[in-house]
Amino acid sequence: MHGLEWVARNVGRRRLLALGAGALGLGALAKAAPSSATTDPPPEGYEALLLMCIDPRFVHPTNQYMEQRGLIDRYSQFALAGAAAGAVSQHWAVWHNTFWDNLAASMELHSINGVIVVNHRDCGAVQIAYGDDVISTPERETATHERILGTFRQEALRRHPGIDVETWLMALDGSVQPIGR
Repeated sequence: MHGLEWVARNVGRRRLLALGAGALGLGALAKAAPSSATTDPPPEGYEALLLMCIDPRFVHPTNQYMEQRGLIDRYSQFALAGAAAGAVSQHWAVWHNTFWDNLAASMELHSINGVIVVNHRDCGAVQIAYGDDVISTPERETATHERILGTFRQEALRRHPGIDVETWLMALDGSVQPIGR
């Protein structure tokens, strides 16, 4: 008795078919599964850490913005309610060290030299942290984000002198405007 004959006789046809189908299924899954991400940095290197808000309306537009800038796979990403507000507002003081430690780790691990912050309009987290009136008019909302992002910039430069800090405000349509540049 050779190979498959012995297996068929001693294992049984149904079990053999089940084993064969399982092996085929695993092979198909392995082919269909995306390949593992590389651990090597892109040839251009990593650029920055992106700080963005957790608001689901802005996740895709913020990542699209980074793609438009040619930064796909070239930045670390961190999300906090309110983006910069989550890193500097006293309302969420317990979060501050988590963000700043993450920025320091990204600088060490990825050799980044910048942080890009994208706050957004109609931010409920900013309203929670700073009060109901802070986003009641476009002018108040812009002024509030200018204060938040200015405080963020000062804190980032205090902790990491020389780091490049970009601060942006995203509108509901996904367009961005620089703040405090």
